Amino acid sequence: MSAFDDEAPPVGEELHLPGPSLVPLVNAAGLTLSIVGITTYWEISVAGAILFLFTLVRWLRDVRRDFQELPLEHGHH
Repeated sequence: MSAFDDEAPPVGEELHLPGPSLVPLVNAAGLTLSIVGITTYWEISVAGAILFLFTLVRWLRDVRRDFQELPLEHGHH
């Protein structure tokens, strides 16, 4: 009897990964613009800050929705 004759163990917990999104990239770009605008033009800082805040709210909302969709066994706290 070899090791290959044994049955495979039962499948473990399913791994959950978020779907692909450009939100983190755009969020980083907004933060970068707001910092660069400090040394150049204040209008760039304002536009970057608005972009950063908008994408931050969207990103947090997406993460919260994904968390609420997890099965109860994942330990909602």
